[in-house]
Amino acid sequence: MTKPAIRQIIETRMSRDGMVQTGIRGVQLFRATEALPCVPAVYEPCVIAIVSGGKETVLDGHRHLYDSRHYLVCPMSLPVEAGTPTATPDNPLLGVYIALDTRLMTELTMEMDATGGTRPAAPETSARGIRLSPWDEGFAEALLRLTQLDDPTDAAILGEARLRELHYAILKGAAGPFARQAFAPGNGIARAIAHLSQHLHDTVSIDDMAARAGMSRAVFHRRFKQATSMSPIQFVKAMRLNHAAMKISAGMTVSAAAMEVGYVSPSQFSREFKRMYGTSPRRWSDAYSAETGRP
Repeated sequence: MTKPAIRQIIETRMSRDGMVQTGIRGVQLFRATEALPCVPAVYEPCVIAIVSGGKETVLDGHRHLYDSRHYLVCPMSLPVEAGTPTATPDNPLLGVYIALDTRLMTELTMEMDATGGTRPAAPETSARGIRLSPWDEGFAEALLRLTQLDDPTDAAILGEARLRELHYAILKGAAGPFARQAFAPGNGIARAIAHLSQHLHDTVSIDDMAARAGMSRAVFHRRFKQATSMSPIQFVKAMRLNHAAMKISAGMTVSAAAMEVGYVSPSQFSREFKRMYGTSPRRWSDAYSAETGRP
């Protein structure tokens, strides 16, 4: 009965659509009652668990539809498109967003490997950025105990311990080997992506990214595509354009959004934006505003 209990917690705390902080670092509840198409987004390392309705995430053309039977694991920053295709007032999308603590995930991965309780994760050449994992008892119970902390004192004293429990449950779940590979101390791809996501406005070269990952250019290119399904150049461009689209959707001007993500030439930004999304930034902004009702 864990999922109904989590759903009741969300319904009690949320009377309107959106996301609310829980008082525990990186944990938010969300609610949506309106079907919205996929729009550009950037997922930071996170887990998204749904207890009602369904959600859609697209990574490099690969579509992932998931509901309360699976939770999504995204262990690194990724440019995606996300939407709520089935949300209605009678069938709302309700769930929990957990920002993954990279330090904690790495620490737990090392501890698990050191104890020998589970075998170290073998490389997954088929990994593609995100993974859906079926709910198991450990994950469900850990998430319920985490979301039950609505008292500020309880959250302050017990929050970190219950976050640790949930992170451990994720690493022990069906997507655990995938997540452990991403958070292994020697994962140079994850290290390069983390640096890139914090320096989008800077000039980035493949040689610089490969050096940060501790790999040759050829090896870096191959392993990067295995991990994300995109080449490094495609990834950098998608990250910048998705960040810009998010800023434009929040009301920032097109030119300001372009500069924020490192574009010096507005015409180049417009060309690349249109190539990726099929329309100009201004038309995309107008269409988004009409779809969502944003002024």
